Amino acid sequence: MGLPDVEEHEAWAGRRWSVRRKTFAHVLTVEGPGQPTTVLTFRSSGAELGVLHSAGHPFFRPGWGANTVGMVLDEDTDWDEVAELMIESYCVQAPKKLVALVDRPAEP
Repeated sequence: MGLPDVEEHEAWAGRRWSVRRKTFAHVLTVEGPGQPTTVLTFRSSGAELGVLHSAGHPFFRPGWGANTVGMVLDEDTDWDEVAELMIESYCVQAPKKLVALVDRPAEP
């Protein structure tokens, strides 16, 4: 991922990424009616958290973790957006010392 101190692990389902033992991203496939769906869960904060929780597809509220957001990954996924969301999720979970090392996108 190119972020300081990131570890990738096999999770109870799928894969997860953490910084200092705090998970900031988790990808898994969910079986359900129809075909399986791949989802990503990640962390957010501030105004962005509220926007993502209320945005609708591909975003959803997983039902656990106050600052957790879910995202359906499919053929319409904007991978540049995913990259930005992963950087921000990392920054929510990482110690300030590590966050200071991250090259974050400039705010508009």
